Amino acid sequence: MIGAYGYAGAMRLYPAAARPLRATIAADVVVLLLLAVLAVLGTQVHDGVDQLAQIGEGVEEAGGSIRGAFDTAADGVDGLPLVGGDLAGILRDAGNSTAGRAITAGREGQEGVHDLAALLGWVTFGVPALLVALAYLPRRAAQVRHLTAAARALPPAIAGHERLVAERAAHSLPYADLLRHTGDPFGDLARGHYAPLVAAALEHGGLRAPRAR
Repeated sequence: MIGAYGYAGAMRLYPAAARPLRATIAADVVVLLLLAVLAVLGTQVHDGVDQLAQIGEGVEEAGGSIRGAFDTAADGVDGLPLVGGDLAGILRDAGNSTAGRAITAGREGQEGVHDLAALLGWVTFGVPALLVALAYLPRRAAQVRHLTAAARALPPAIAGHERLVAERAAHSLPYADLLRHTGDPFGDLARGHYAPLVAAALEHGGLRAPRAR
């Protein structure tokens, strides 16, 4: 009897009944696709912002060029009599000081841009992804608990107690769920025609009704 109703003692992640199974898989796929889209957007934001690091690279390269220019000038005056050596030293010191500040600023700018790009990329992905997870995962977890409990409780309850299960289905399930299985749920209950109501209870619990022999 338990096997006939698709019962499994372990946790059930998906319904066995075709209609709720399709709906659950479709919802999971939509959420996964949405997360994938958010991941792509986050990557694009990161890469777009990260390109601004080229400004810092330009500043660093400019600093190197400045140092090279001062070094060239220093080499040019180094051979002058009397003051050539001192003047060359002054030029090299000035070049190192000026270029060093530019190179440091360029490197710091690049690091800042990289950090900002990483932050904005994660925010673009993480905040919406967190909202999606908070909206979907609690309902999905509740569904898993419902499916697991139904799989453990319904099959043994139905065996020999179809009338009780049919009564519970007729009085507790939404009318739309009942009408998918019978056009007259309360009439079926009064006539003792329990099979459609039991099938509705099983579908609501995510289980397949056994095939009629």
